[in-house]
Amino acid sequence: MIDIIQNFFLETVGKELCVFFCSMLPIIELRGAIPLGAVLGVPWWLNYILAVLGNILPVPFILLFIKKVLKWMTSSKIAFFNKIGTILTDKADKNRTRIERFSFWGVCIFVALPLPMTGAWTGSLVAAVIDMKFWKALLSCFIGVLIAGVLMSLASYGVVSAFQIFS
Repeated sequence: MIDIIQNFFLETVGKELCVFFCSMLPIIELRGAIPLGAVLGVPWWLNYILAVLGNILPVPFILLFIKKVLKWMTSSKIAFFNKIGTILTDKADKNRTRIERFSFWGVCIFVALPLPMTGAWTGSLVAAVIDMKFWKALLSCFIGVLIAGVLMSLASYGVVSAFQIFS
């Protein structure tokens, strides 16, 4: 199954678009796309640009629509949607006080941390939940994505280089 998916992406869309699309996905985001691009042999600068663009693309839509979507999900009679909506709301509320205290820089640092579940998707969710102004939240997430991209590029291309030295 993994081979089928890998072949589809690499043969159909190419390694560059694979990096771009992977960076758009929640959970994987830029943190998974940049190491993927490094392993696939995408030049670091192109990998960085594609991953940043792909990771920031969903942010405006999340900022604009997530509160309405969460409200619909948490009030849904469909258990699956209700549960997911509740989980997302709880996740945002859990990080709310820490981020709200620092607002702009809180979201920025939260997005910049190269840890699981701290990327642009969750940062946008939290920014929307704390009612941060749209342009302020977008800029905060963008700066965070740029920083995360630098950190992941340094880590990924350093590791790839280290393995190339030993092979």
